[in-house]
Order: sequence, then C-alpha cells, then structure tokens
Amino acid sequence: MVLDNNTNHVGKAAGQADKAVVFADLSGSTKLFESQGNTVATQVVTRCTQMLGKHFTLAGGRVVKYLGDGLLVLFDMSEMAVDAAARTRDVLYDFNLEQIDSMQTLLGLKVGVEYGPVIEQHGDCYGDAVNVAARLGDRAESNEILLGEALYECLPEMKRILCTSIDRIAIKGKTGLLRVWRYDWRHTAETTITSPLDLLSGRVNMALMQRADIDLSGRHLQLLPSEGALVIGRAENCGLVIDDRRVSRRHARIEWVGGQCTLTDFSSNGTWVKFGREPEPVILKRDNCVLHGQGTIGLGSAPEDFTTVTFSFQILSEED
Repeated sequence: MVLDNNTNHVGKAAGQADKAVVFADLSGSTKLFESQGNTVATQVVTRCTQMLGKHFTLAGGRVVKYLGDGLLVLFDMSEMAVDAAARTRDVLYDFNLEQIDSMQTLLGLKVGVEYGPVIEQHGDCYGDAVNVAARLGDRAESNEILLGEALYECLPEMKRILCTSIDRIAIKGKTGLLRVWRYDWRHTAETTITSPLDLLSGRVNMALMQRADIDLSGRHLQLLPSEGALVIGRAENCGLVIDDRRVSRRHARIEWVGGQCTLTDFSSNGTWVKFGREPEPVILKRDNCVLHGQGTIGLGSAPEDFTTVTFSFQILSEED
C-alpha cells in the first residue's frame, strides 16, 4: 500500500479530532495478478476491497479512500475499530469461498490500527495516527492485526487480554521506539472459520473430508479443516518447532481456508514449495499459495541444498 500522507502538515490546527485509524491491505494480490492477468485480478481485488469497505461502514466506520488493494477507514471509537478489523476474516472467508473455482491464490489481509488526533482535508486525512497505522499495516503479516500503543491504551481490559506485545519499532518522524501489539482475532472470528461447512455447497463439503499429512524427520502430523492453523518456526510456542538459524521464529503457517489448504510465509529468508513432478519450486516471501497433491517444503533456503530443513506434505481426501 502506498501512502503519501505527510505528517508535517499536522500541528494543533483547528478541525482535528481523535479517531481510530485502520489501514487494511490485501495480501496475495501480487500472485493473483501473476496467475490471472491484470483484467481479471483487478476485478477480483476491486470486488474484495469494496466488500471490505461495506463491512467497515456497517460496523460504524467511514471509508476515507481506497488505495489500490487496500483501504483507509476512520472510527470514532477504538474498540469498534478493532472489532471490525477482527471480523474482516469472516468477510475474506466468504469472498475466498465465492472465488474457490476461479482462484488458485487465497486473499488475506494485513491490518494496522492506531488512535490519535486526525485532520481531514480534501478527501484525505493526516496525523501521527495515520502514519503509524500505515506503517503497522505494512509491517503486519498476512491475516494479522497490529495495534499501536495509543490504540492499545484506549481498549478495555477484556480486549487488552487478547493482545500480545511483540516488538518496538521506529516510525519515521517520531522520536523513540513505538510499542506494537498483535491482536488475537481468533476469539472473534473462530465461529465462522470452524463452523460446519456442510451447510455450504457440495464442493466445500468435499473439502471438509480432506486432511493435510505432514512428515518431518519421522514426525507425522495431520491437519484437518476443522482445526486451527499450524504455525512453523523456531519459537517454542510454534506447533512445529524447527531448530535452524535460517528459520524465522514464526516462519510460516499452514491452515484450511474456504476448503483449501494454504501455506503463508512470514519469514526473512523465504519458503520453497516443490509440487510433485513440477520442475521448478514456488518461492514464497511474505506471500501464500494453495497446497495440493503432494510435494516438499523447504524452509529458509532451496530444497536442493541438502542442509535445508525440508518436510513433505500430501493433501488427501477421505476417498484416498
């Protein structure tokens, strides 16, 4: 997402008001343009951002502007902004489900939220909160909500306990480091994600009978559509812990979304996916792809390097 706001325009000018600023930016759109072409991808992205805009509006926000594959929204209250951002996962679930036959890339969302004085002028808005929210949106991983410290301080205790302090970052134009919080939106979105999919179309019913088999050095894991995400990385709280310096603390995530098994890379060094007999691997860097059939995944470097941590996967149906 490109931001052209200049915080130098903002001082103690009249007309400013405290707002919760939400920057929401689609992830996976680059791969969509590569696989579907400009015309189709533009139509898909436009429909998705318009759907998100309608969602934010119904949740009490006001869309200031659309930014290509993202949007900028203002809320009067911090809690309303966070709740609306959390429920975007439901919106994307429905959208990806509608596109399941035509897209091989699932769209995700990176969200940054901050609170503070904002000035609105000529269809745009300015202020430190705008700048910080944009930077947090850029820094967020796919399907992640990052909150600024001012926004966090405005939340009630019942919302704060759903936040995890993850980092302190430098923001251009601000002195010192800003504390960043990750909001756990599973508590507000899990109803849709884990609901019985037999209420949906027949093709998604088939997806319910699927599972992902994962094998790593004698360890065998199964991931079902009804289960949560499998996070892979060096951190001790990951579902699959990998002790290798090339692997990031939270390197990648495998999860079922809209009846498809998707792999999302969060890492610094990237993830390689080799599908069956395909000659070239798919290289993911802060991006995602749909897993299908069987293949090999390399973490941090190409699978051809014998020192690379690799594991095999196979997507199976009940019939298999």
